[in-house]
Amino acid sequence: MLKLFRATAILEGISYLALFGVTMPLKYWAEIPEPNKYVGYAHGVLFIAFIALTLIVGFTHKWSFKKVFIFGIASLLPFATFYVEEKYLKPEDNA
Repeated sequence: MLKLFRATAILEGISYLALFGVTMPLKYWAEIPEPNKYVGYAHGVLFIAFIALTLIVGFTHKWSFKKVFIFGIASLLPFATFYVEEKYLKPEDNA
């Protein structure tokens, strides 16, 4: 389950950056809205999966409320899912 969670964290972070760094400029500056629609859908699905997996993994691994909260906040900030994946999930994967 942790491997799936780690992969989802990375993909969610990539989709977030792609949405704001690539497709939104295309939509608003180049007037090409189509990529934003599809990347937005993918990001939405990955965001929901990340939050759901945060709750599932947090419950099964008996994480503290603080740790689950940190993951929840990380889903809202650019680059933060990469940070929490590296800081909180990699050491636990080796344990």
